[in-house]
Amino acid sequence: MNMIKVGIVGSAGYTGGELLRVLIYHPEVEIVFANSASNAGNKLYEVHNDLFGDTELTFSSDFHSDIDVLFLCVGHGDARKFLNANPVAASVKIIDLSQDYRLRANTAYQGQQFVYGLPELNKEAIKSAQYIANPGCFATNIQLALLPLASKGLLPDQIHVNATTGSTGAGQKPGATTHFSWRNNNLSAYKSFEHQHLQEISESLDQLQNGFLPASDDSLLARAAERINFVPQRGDFTRGIFSAIYVDSDLTEEQAYELYESYYATHPFTHVSRSNIDLKQVVNTNKSIIHLEKHGNKLLILNVTDNLLKGASGQAVQNMNLMFGLNERTGLNLKSVGF
Repeated sequence: MNMIKVGIVGSAGYTGGELLRVLIYHPEVEIVFANSASNAGNKLYEVHNDLFGDTELTFSSDFHSDIDVLFLCVGHGDARKFLNANPVAASVKIIDLSQDYRLRANTAYQGQQFVYGLPELNKEAIKSAQYIANPGCFATNIQLALLPLASKGLLPDQIHVNATTGSTGAGQKPGATTHFSWRNNNLSAYKSFEHQHLQEISESLDQLQNGFLPASDDSLLARAAERINFVPQRGDFTRGIFSAIYVDSDLTEEQAYELYESYYATHPFTHVSRSNIDLKQVVNTNKSIIHLEKHGNKLLILNVTDNLLKGASGQAVQNMNLMFGLNERTGLNLKSVGF
C-alpha cells in the first residue's frame, strides 16, 4: 500500500499539534504539508515544543490537492469558509475537526454528505465516506456513555449530565478562564443546559432510539435540552473529560454491564471497567473508559476521555484509518501516564 499523503490546515493549534504528534509516527502516513500562514518557514517544534527531536518538518503557507486526505483543524465556522474559498479536488478525503458539518442540516458539500465520525456509532458509514465531520469532545464522551442504552430504546425522558473538562478544551488562544492564575485551584460551570454539543449528542441518540428528540418547532438545541440536563464545568487541569451521568433504569447492574460490554465488544478504544475509574487512565490516549453503578432505580454512568485525542485528533486519525482500510488502532497505541 502506498503511503497516505496528508495535508493539515490549522496545524499550529492544540488539535493540529496533537494530530502532528500522532501522524509523525503513523507507519502509513506521509505529511505533505502542515499549513499555518502565521508560522510559515518555522520548524514544527518551534511552536509544538514537544516535537523537538522528533521531526525537522516546517510549517508551510502552501495548500494544494496533491494529497489523499485533508485535516481541517480550524475554528468553528472557519472550515466552511476555508472550503468555500479553497476548492478541494473531489478525490481528496476531508476530515473536519470543527463543528461546521456535524449537524444533519449542515452536512452537504460538493454534492456529497459529511458523515458524522463517531466510529462507535457509524463505523460502516465511515469506511466508505469521502467527508467526515469529527465529533466534539464533550459530545464524544457523553455519547459513548449513552449509546448502549439508546441502542435498546432504554433512554428515559430525563438524562442528567455533569462533565468537567480541562483547559485545553477552550483552545490555544488565551482567555480569562484559561489564564493559570484563574484556572488553577478553581472550578466553575458554564453554558449550563445550553452547551452547543447537546445538538449533535441528541441527533446521535435519536439515530439509535427513534423519537428521542421531541417533535416541536423549537430549535434543535432547545429540543435537546428538554431531555438532556447538561452542566459543563471547567476543571483546574489541562486535558481530559470526566463525566458523571445518571438516568432512571430498570436494569440491574449486571444487566447494564452485559449491555455495555456487548455493545463495545467490537470497538477497540472504548472499554467498560467494573472497577472505579479516574482521568489519568486515559490522558494522552485515544481510550474511553466507562464504569457503571446502580443506586436504587438510578444507573450511574462514569466516563473518562482525553478531549484532545479521543475527543478530537486521535478520533480523527481513527476515522482516517477506517476510511483507508487500515486497522483502527494503527498509529494510536498510546500509553497513559498514571503518575
